[in-house]
Amino acid sequence: MSTTLERCPGQYCGRVELEDGWSDCGPCPRGFRVNASYACNQCEDELDSYSWFYMGFMAMLPLMMHCFFIDLDAKDRKFSRKQLILTSCAIVEVTISAIVSILLMEPMGEFRLFSCPVRKFSDWYTLFYNPTPNYEETLHCTQEAVYPLQTIVLVFYFLCLVTMFIIRPIVSGVLDVRGKAPIYAALYFLPLITFVHALACGLIYYAFPYMSIAMSMISNAIHYSMKLDQSFKALVKSSFMEIKNFVIICIQWLLLAYGIIALGHHYALLSLVPFPSIFYILTVRFTDPAEFREVESRSS
Repeated sequence: MSTTLERCPGQYCGRVELEDGWSDCGPCPRGFRVNASYACNQCEDELDSYSWFYMGFMAMLPLMMHCFFIDLDAKDRKFSRKQLILTSCAIVEVTISAIVSILLMEPMGEFRLFSCPVRKFSDWYTLFYNPTPNYEETLHCTQEAVYPLQTIVLVFYFLCLVTMFIIRPIVSGVLDVRGKAPIYAALYFLPLITFVHALACGLIYYAFPYMSIAMSMISNAIHYSMKLDQSFKALVKSSFMEIKNFVIICIQWLLLAYGIIALGHHYALLSLVPFPSIFYILTVRFTDPAEFREVESRSS
């Protein structure tokens, strides 16, 4: 029946099957996408692995931000009781939000997702592809062509806010842990990353493996550069003997490995995950300003 449908204008306008025929051209309902015959078909494909990695990356962002501000508020070289408790709270909040977000999407109540596959970049920005037949009235066909990759992230960030307001006060009252500054910070960064996702979700989808790799390498360089003692021996010792530093380095390595795996090829590159840390430690004597000052003093 769908082969007899008249052509709809634009890339995302389609017809919905009704009891007495087909509707006029318009936006497909949520969870549907127009096919080659201009009919709105329900999204029933299983989510591919790359899209799962994308959602995992978007889930890691608030967790990493939580951990950063908790650590910034702690101002301690070692893991304190307060920091461990608040970090555990952040992990629980993000995990609960992620699970509930998946269960709320189709098929509801199941830990799997139906989706419409991403075919091209414009699928993320259907708002800009509303056609104007005969240059007259605009036909609004804005929809979520990449269902559910846009809405599920927005739902997840909202649930992160809700779970934080539920769990943190309970933990604060039961365990007598005060952590106002990380909560205030979350009230800023959660709306911010939500806004960034709403604007740049398509760009992030295609670039997140490279963003993950870049974030790992930059954070690795910043982490080591903040050490007061930049000698080879001190950096090696702090990397393996101090628990907090060792955990931070492992997280940076996992973030780098995540980006490499998300790219889906050249898994042999995983062997180079420790390379940024090793490279910094081996070359620090060539970049330490103290070394340059010593050379200048000798020459003078």
